[in-house]
Amino acid sequence: MHAIPAVLTELSALDLSRWQFGLTTVYHFLFVPLTIGMVLLVAIMQTAWVRTDNVKYLHMTKLFGKIFLINFAMGVVTGIVQEFQFGMNWSDYSRFVGDVFGAPLAMEGLLAFFFEATFIGLWIFGWGRLSKKVHLATIWMTAFGVLLSAYFILAANAFMQNPVGFEINEAKNRAELVDIGAVLTNIVALNQFPHTITASLMFAGAVIASVSAYHLKRNQQVSTMRTSLRFGLWSVIVGGIGTAISGDGLGLAMVQTQPMKMAAAEALYNTSAPASFSIFTLGTPDGKSELFSIRIPNLLSYLSTHTLDGEVEGLNDLQAQYVSAFGPGDYMPIIWVTYWAFRWMIALGALSFLIAVVGLWLTRKGKLELPKWVWNVAIWAAPLPVLGISIGWLFTEMGRQPWLVFKLMKTADGVSPGINGVDVLISLIVFTLIYGVLAVVEMKLLLAAAQKGIEEEKSEDAADADQLTVAY
Repeated sequence: MHAIPAVLTELSALDLSRWQFGLTTVYHFLFVPLTIGMVLLVAIMQTAWVRTDNVKYLHMTKLFGKIFLINFAMGVVTGIVQEFQFGMNWSDYSRFVGDVFGAPLAMEGLLAFFFEATFIGLWIFGWGRLSKKVHLATIWMTAFGVLLSAYFILAANAFMQNPVGFEINEAKNRAELVDIGAVLTNIVALNQFPHTITASLMFAGAVIASVSAYHLKRNQQVSTMRTSLRFGLWSVIVGGIGTAISGDGLGLAMVQTQPMKMAAAEALYNTSAPASFSIFTLGTPDGKSELFSIRIPNLLSYLSTHTLDGEVEGLNDLQAQYVSAFGPGDYMPIIWVTYWAFRWMIALGALSFLIAVVGLWLTRKGKLELPKWVWNVAIWAAPLPVLGISIGWLFTEMGRQPWLVFKLMKTADGVSPGINGVDVLISLIVFTLIYGVLAVVEMKLLLAAAQKGIEEEKSEDAADADQLTVAY
């Protein structure tokens, strides 16, 4: 009877806290890109309706606006839990950098979130009560608030990747904010923001295409769903191009601020000039023996320096530099995680883009007589972008290890001193169960809205009359 508690007390509060924060972060972030991408696309849909009076765009606005609202509500709930953990599990981190890290988070909560929440309310209850143009302005203001919220959060995360705008107070042993402008214009945030937004457009577009394909496969609501299908596919393509371009800029920023992460992305142990990029590699974990590899010559040099013969620092050289600067220790992340996460991120994004291109080709000139398996591919391809986004964030956060704040605070030094493994394990289990229930609820609500589709299509005059009474 006494053996079980003894075993539990040996569990690492640090490891369990990392698992718990990783769980809540990944779960919360499932909702974030759909919220960001969908609010922008819904705003475009409503703009098209106001400008053209085409009832199809009104139907699309209401259907995908409902999906946006369901997803937004779930994202708010899970985001609150995530922020609580900074005080629960990572109090030493919060005490050390809270003055800096907390500034953009406070801006997000006090400014951006209340801004977007206010205009969401006006948009929901403004149907039939506000003029078309004023009501349209509310969804664009909501989109602006969502983007502003995303930027502040990314600025906070960018500080962990590239700490700027602070000074160390030696007496209090904490970082203190001295330049909020530097924090908000962090080179990592400036590049991460467009990368996140464009990737979110890919996911939202894939969801729109998936819902449309579901109904077109069943020959339902054809007039509107044909339009929304191509709208969604074009959104994936535009988002995919933007993601690739912004990803290039983010890669350059990563080399500048975190060269170890770029080396880990390629499992490049020795400094090379030029450096090739491996699509697939089999070898030993220490990089000393490469059994098999498919490589693109000079590509890593170009990604890192925009020159074909640029030098890319290797893991071993960087490890030696960090030992000299920060003392003994292992400063490499888990290489197999970063290596494969980087490739899966790219592969899933590229696959989503390819499916969208093929989908547009197959449905050109109004052609919809397609085999059922084609529609099934469109339906089941919806999660691909969000999987790529989630794996990309896994690469971003795992590639920073062992640092919690790069070159400033190690992860092991940020965990709360007053907690033990049992406490964290209990909360981890509880959170996992609660999130499992919320996932079921979320999926049922989203699927119900998606499968119902639009209301019965009516004439434009009837639709205009309906909007006088409709409200979500």
